[in-house]
Amino acid sequence: MIRVLRDRRIVLGVSGGIAAYKCIELARALTQGGALVDVILTEAALQFVTPLTFQALTRRPVHTTVFEAWDARSAGHVTLGAEADLIVVAPATANVIAKLAYGLADDALTVTALACPAPLIVAPAMDHHMYHHPATQANLRTLRERGAVIVGPESGPLASGMVGEGRLVEPERLLAVIRAMLGRHGPLAGARVVVTAGPTREPIDPIRFISNHSSGRMGYALAEAARDAGAQVTLITGPTERQLPFEVEVVHVQTAAEMAEAVQAAVETADALIMCAAVADYRPSRVAPEKIKKTEEQLSLPLERTIDILASVQRPGLVKVGFAAETERLLEHGRAKLEAKRLDLLVANDARETMGREESQAYLLTAEREPEALPRLPKTVLAEIIVDRVARLVRARRATSEVSDGAATATPPAS
Repeated sequence: MIRVLRDRRIVLGVSGGIAAYKCIELARALTQGGALVDVILTEAALQFVTPLTFQALTRRPVHTTVFEAWDARSAGHVTLGAEADLIVVAPATANVIAKLAYGLADDALTVTALACPAPLIVAPAMDHHMYHHPATQANLRTLRERGAVIVGPESGPLASGMVGEGRLVEPERLLAVIRAMLGRHGPLAGARVVVTAGPTREPIDPIRFISNHSSGRMGYALAEAARDAGAQVTLITGPTERQLPFEVEVVHVQTAAEMAEAVQAAVETADALIMCAAVADYRPSRVAPEKIKKTEEQLSLPLERTIDILASVQRPGLVKVGFAAETERLLEHGRAKLEAKRLDLLVANDARETMGREESQAYLLTAEREPEALPRLPKTVLAEIIVDRVARLVRARRATSEVSDGAATATPPAS
């Protein structure tokens, strides 16, 4: 389950393009995430996909005609549109885009769209020249001006054999846009959050480096959870093999020094820093300009400390969250790190049990309370819990700042 999707009603309108098959995966992912997905297939879409496929995946009726029977519980497309939290049209052909722009209502999808006050996401998919035709571009501008979110299209090989713009975006990106749209008024709405993730690599020579086993999974989950909570997110990531989160700003770094520089720049306008990256504590004192040859039985490699990024960030008002991945005396080391780096929240866990894995068992430490022990959880769920705590801290910090600003600007009484 994904919290931002849980029990949300999403209308998925599928029109007649070869890319309709991609929306099968989107419907499955939304349903597995906890959403209630009502699929509408246009007459042309039925040439590419079948109602039974979507019905089996969503476990809900699929709509294909505007002439559906009304009953005491449902007024057809009127109820479908009125109860939706979001309407997504994917793939959106040039024909459907034109209908939506002009307010035409001649099938189940377009009448539902007109009856739906919820936000609209449109994912175009068509031939390159059709997409770039002035009429299609004008229709897309009209939809944008009305508040619709246009996603894509992407460039690549098209069904016609051409190569160009017109491909439907991948389901993973559409899912991210949907999550961000549903969470836009969440507990971190209006906040800017910086998240660091993954390992750093400290070069030994041109082809070797010092690093660790961090996969970036926890940091990426935190970036997505903060995005789903309404925040503008900057993800500063070391090298990983994971799919980058969509709908967040991503900054790539390699070394601890590069990460420190990126963090200092990003926190200038941020409300919170979640420092989840596994930053190398040491780096070679000297980087060999050429590959070190295997000539001796032993190699001595002098190391020096890297910058302590969390300790170096001193911006007033910033909520600071750190991680302590330890192998012994977990709470003792975590408490020391919390105090030494003046953190608002610290997440402590056993490095051997969490690095590179899908689950983690963690403790949440603050200065005011006893450690909060959490059960072993998927990192996506743990990320939601941590982001909840961050949202509370940001709100409290803002409230304190507003009180201070009010007191500073208050006019003293006349003597």
